[in-house]
Amino acid sequence: MRKDKVKELLYQKRIYEEILKEKDDYLEVLICLGEIYTYLGEYRKSLKVDLKISQIIPDQPHVYYNLACDYSLLGNIEEAFKNLKIAFSLGYKDFDSIDKDPDLENLRKDKRYKNFKKRYFR
Repeated sequence: MRKDKVKELLYQKRIYEEILKEKDDYLEVLICLGEIYTYLGEYRKSLKVDLKISQIIPDQPHVYYNLACDYSLLGNIEEAFKNLKIAFSLGYKDFDSIDKDPDLENLRKDKRYKNFKKRYFR
């Protein structure tokens, strides 16, 4: 990542973190901050943010897709599969993303992925 991009992300991160000190359930800020944490490789922080988002909007499939990505990046494949299953149960259908998203690379390397794909990809 370019230095100027990192600098901009760090600036935005500070602003969003300050906003959340005042209003910790500000959904739009949480979403942006979660993405920034992921881009910066701060996966535990991204997971924490996405867990918060899942409390605010628990019925949204993309939230659990993001949690699956977080867990995959952290090497917790069991939780990654669990959250991806929840995403599918809520209507997630972007099969192409699952096969290509670099955040899910660890999950795709797992021997269970082939069976998961047979069961959920239709």
